Amino acid sequence: MSLQILQKKDLPLGGFAGLKEHRLIVDKKIGGSDNSWNGIGNFVYLADAQFMPNGETGLHSHKEIDVISVMIDGRIIHEGSLEHGKSMMANQAQAQRAGSEGFQHNEINPDNSENRMLQLWALPEKLGGSAQYKFYNLENDKLTTIYGGEKNQETTLDNHTIIETGLLGKGKNIIRDRGFIAYVVKGGGSLNNTHVVEGDLVRGENLNFLSEYNDTMLVVVTIE
Repeated sequence: MSLQILQKKDLPLGGFAGLKEHRLIVDKKIGGSDNSWNGIGNFVYLADAQFMPNGETGLHSHKEIDVISVMIDGRIIHEGSLEHGKSMMANQAQAQRAGSEGFQHNEINPDNSENRMLQLWALPEKLGGSAQYKFYNLENDKLTTIYGGEKNQETTLDNHTIIETGLLGKGKNIIRDRGFIAYVVKGGGSLNNTHVVEGDLVRGENLNFLSEYNDTMLVVVTIE
């Protein structure tokens, strides 16, 4: 399978409430989009968003969906029924499972400047679960699993769809021997011998990524 690449700059800028965003993945399982891609496994949504100064999403509800947020620049204050009042800074991530009981949340930019955050959604493998919350600090020169894994482990929300992200220095090599979707959040490098840069969404088989910058940030989604 040859690489498929979708570039953020080629997509329309949408948004709602106090944020604007490029929606790179809107899977047909949740309604689809003419401009966006379908996901992989249970991964169904990816938006690269910027909150306007002092912008917020407004309090809203989710049910039977897992909502993963990755902070890139700036910070947000998290309000809602799970971990109300928690702050999230750049290079941190949170994952919220709505389950059948659901959750409400409002994400707020408390600053007088724009920030940047990724929003990813995944469908749970079984309906009827309880609401849960997970929080992560991203480490340098490695990818952190922020979603997916076995049901009996405590670190992530369980799913056979795996989401990893992290900060990579120049020369760092990431290999995954299976089908993938990868998003270059910042920086860039060589992905299966193809040069990719910030804003490139890539689909392919057997990922081999070599970072060419000191401040590369990458999201990789695979299926176990």
